[in-house]
Amino acid sequence: MPSALSRLKAAGSIVAVSRAFQSAAAGPAGQPDFVNAAVLLETELTPEMLRARLRHVETELGRLRVSDRYAPRPIDLDLVLYDQVVMDAADLTLPDPDLLIRPYLAATVAELDPSALHPVTREPLADVAARLGGTARLTPRPDIDLGGGTSTR
Repeated sequence: MPSALSRLKAAGSIVAVSRAFQSAAAGPAGQPDFVNAAVLLETELTPEMLRARLRHVETELGRLRVSDRYAPRPIDLDLVLYDQVVMDAADLTLPDPDLLIRPYLAATVAELDPSALHPVTREPLADVAARLGGTARLTPRPDIDLGGGTSTR
């Protein structure tokens, strides 16, 4: 993750970084746990350009995209929110629908700006995370240094 952070600096200014959390992998049983974190980035890139940059960083860090969307991978960078943009294009949906159903995603994004409103539901992100928190097995990973370990905002 620190390697991804250093590469993201080329796309804009990192405003905040969440703590890292370990959670069970999404998808078929038997996969190694995921480590999740979120980054708040100020950028001049459009959502499409930023997503392309994220894909490029994944490739640089050894990710090979295969047809199995649940295949193990060394890194997975998702564009979850982009200001209050709401869009549903063929290859990019904003906000990411998983934000409302995946506890690990809601918890990390809410750490960045708990009072920010979800662009569609208008719920504060802290409320989304709290609602999903009861279903989560998130283990903080203080051993993973993401440049402060907590939100820098």
